[in-house]
Amino acid sequence: MSGLSAFGIGIASAQDTPPVLKGEGNGKRVIILGAGLAGLVAAYELGKKGYQCQVLEARHYAGGRVQTARTGFVLPQLGQEDEVCDFDEGEYFNHGPWRIPYHHRSTLHYTRELGIPLEIFVNHNEAAFVYREAAGPLSGRAVRQKEVIADMRGHAAEILAKHVDQDALDIPLTQEEREKFLEFLVGEGQLERNSLDYLGTGGRGYLQEPGAGLNPGEASTPHSLSALLQSDLYGIVSSVSGFTQQKTMFQPIGGMDRIPQAFEKALGDVISFGSQVTRLQQNGEQVLVDYRTRETGESHQVAADYCLCTIPLSVLRGIENDFSAEFQSAIEAVSYTPTCKLALQMKSRFWEVEDHVFGGHSFTHNSETGNISYPSTGWQSQKGVLQGVYNFGSNAAQFSALDKSQRIEKALSVGGKIHASYRREFETAFSTAWHLVPENLGGWASWSSEARETSYPLLNEPQGRVLLAGEHLSYMTGWMAGAIESAWLQIEKLHELAMEAG
Repeated sequence: MSGLSAFGIGIASAQDTPPVLKGEGNGKRVIILGAGLAGLVAAYELGKKGYQCQVLEARHYAGGRVQTARTGFVLPQLGQEDEVCDFDEGEYFNHGPWRIPYHHRSTLHYTRELGIPLEIFVNHNEAAFVYREAAGPLSGRAVRQKEVIADMRGHAAEILAKHVDQDALDIPLTQEEREKFLEFLVGEGQLERNSLDYLGTGGRGYLQEPGAGLNPGEASTPHSLSALLQSDLYGIVSSVSGFTQQKTMFQPIGGMDRIPQAFEKALGDVISFGSQVTRLQQNGEQVLVDYRTRETGESHQVAADYCLCTIPLSVLRGIENDFSAEFQSAIEAVSYTPTCKLALQMKSRFWEVEDHVFGGHSFTHNSETGNISYPSTGWQSQKGVLQGVYNFGSNAAQFSALDKSQRIEKALSVGGKIHASYRREFETAFSTAWHLVPENLGGWASWSSEARETSYPLLNEPQGRVLLAGEHLSYMTGWMAGAIESAWLQIEKLHELAMEAG
């Protein structure tokens, strides 16, 4: 069910902790380009080993794509007016990374080490809705996901159970195996034990819920298999969650920007903000980096023994450098995925009060806007912020070409088909198009199979005294763990170069 999975994203951490670096840096200078997670991790770990690190960051804050929009936050985007967040105090939205799988152990290593408190992110909620305008009797109706899941499993289990009962399977089963398989199917599909019919289950919900006194509740009627198939709703049902899409995940309490803020606090004055890199060159002795101070426009040059460049490749290829032709060609080989998010601040949390949805996602089957995602924090508060749009690829490119009022209208039009109060309770919005953010020019790196084979390995190797790192040099593109573990890999190589040089 993950949009990221469609782009080949989603692998577990290969490492739990940073590499053990034997020997000391002894004051060797390392210039780190970019204060995203890869750059922050590199400065943090190399600093422990006695390297003198300086981080150049074009923005006025750390984190790269790890950002949280809250009141007063400004996000410049190419060809558009700056996006200014005007949410109420205390409301916020993670418009970059927004969830942490349990098996991204590298990310969890730093939330633990830096004392960043976490809370549960509800990534799957069967009480949320599915909506599709297709065919059949369920077309154009907001249906609870639990109804679709229970009924599809029930109907499928009934068909299979009756074939097992009649010994009509192609595979041979002993009598004992048949009985055990039937027992499984009865439980799996909530079937009547004697008839093996699926007649519904309380898990799909009630017409009238059981209550006190003389109210036993009124059972709901299952949707027919034909209705589910004709309406194309069966696609939300799967036997197990996707590898990076567990039903519950993690998020930092107070916003994802708590992670870079914790690194920034630990690093002290290592980061030079508002420093835009304009040229990267090297000789046999050192690396020279030219940069421009955004506030004054003044140009500067800094020299170092080594450079770790974490600037996205989409941006790096526009910076003057003296890399080999083969290395430059490898940088050009990767594309970046356009992606948009749009957050909607609502006057009330009607999805909780009226529709009893607490976290998770409603599946809209609208590729222009993507799914609706509900906040996993601030339960039962007065107001809240929904994710009304999350799209990718050509849909994101087209969406970002709309003016903001049109983008908001698209989101409200889709959401209003699921929640009656969606449009009425809308208050304000924050819109992000990552392919228009000048320091990123895309949501994440998207490698073709050919480029992974021919260009990717080269970019993981040192180019003289310069090494690259970032989510783009991982098989976890789009995830914070990809940036962290890429940094771990590259600082180990940098340290080896330094130890060999003496």
